[in-house]
Amino acid sequence: MAARNYMSIGEILVTLKTEFPDITISKIRFLEGEGLIGPERTASGYRKFHQEDVDLLRMILRLQRDEYLPLKVIKERMEKSDDQPPVKSFMGDSGPDEVAVPATGLQMSADELSTATGVDRNRIRELESFGILCTHGVNGETYYDGDDFVVLSIVKDLFKFGVEPRHLSMYKHFAEREATFFESIVLPTLRQKNPEARRTAAQNLTDLAALSRKLKQALLRSNLRQYLQGA
Repeated sequence: MAARNYMSIGEILVTLKTEFPDITISKIRFLEGEGLIGPERTASGYRKFHQEDVDLLRMILRLQRDEYLPLKVIKERMEKSDDQPPVKSFMGDSGPDEVAVPATGLQMSADELSTATGVDRNRIRELESFGILCTHGVNGETYYDGDDFVVLSIVKDLFKFGVEPRHLSMYKHFAEREATFFESIVLPTLRQKNPEARRTAAQNLTDLAALSRKLKQALLRSNLRQYLQGA
């Protein structure tokens, strides 16, 4: 009897469960319904997952978890990458400690943001009341953008540790003070009012943000050293 070269949906679930504890058969079926994966079917209608299907599914789940990308953006990237190997064409160069770059032009309602992240709408409203999220728009038509999506995706993971929206105000205040400080550094360059100066200022801000992130990580590690040693 020839060896089977594919897996069933149940076998896929077992294969991916260690890396993605929240994966369910319903979610796999949902991703298929959204057109992100397309496993073959047996004559009796059962799904057949080949290795390329497994790799694609793993990539989609990682993009959701590590880069906080909504399915709409993942699908758009996949459609643009039809002529390239799907698993390597748009994974991005950011490392595991890098903040995901928000999707350009993304506009989501509160319901869409809630569905995409799994965060209850009441939580979203509470985060907005503390200034962690911010709606945008004019003439009464408001939306959340890519930055809000990334912030909420990160905050969702903090909720697992019992962190409440009110606790996050300190991060907002820190970010505002830091942004003001960095603006004062690049302001002399921006006053030159030419395209090259603006590019230089943008690059300087990127470098400052990266250095700041490293410094904060080092200082935090130093303050928690007594608990982290030997861990």
